Amino acid sequence: MSIGEITSLMRNGIFEVITLIAPPLILALIVGLVVAILQAITSIQEQTLTFLPKLLVILLVIAFLGGFMFSHLGEYTVTLFKLIPNFAS
Repeated sequence: MSIGEITSLMRNGIFEVITLIAPPLILALIVGLVVAILQAITSIQEQTLTFLPKLLVILLVIAFLGGFMFSHLGEYTVTLFKLIPNFAS
């Protein structure tokens, strides 16, 4: 394998990670921001208040998008396994 192919493989791996982690991470960020704004409005200074809403949102996102995420990761894994003979030469 050439340097270009390895670079492409690494780029695709990073893109897969970003694709799979972006939906839960973005929604957890939005929920954390909304809870922080509500805390600022109501003057509640409890630091652990954002944990449960973020956890619930992440679990819901994984419940709804889990099939897509696992099938996408499975396809990428199969692609990597098909490339193993290319590494031997």
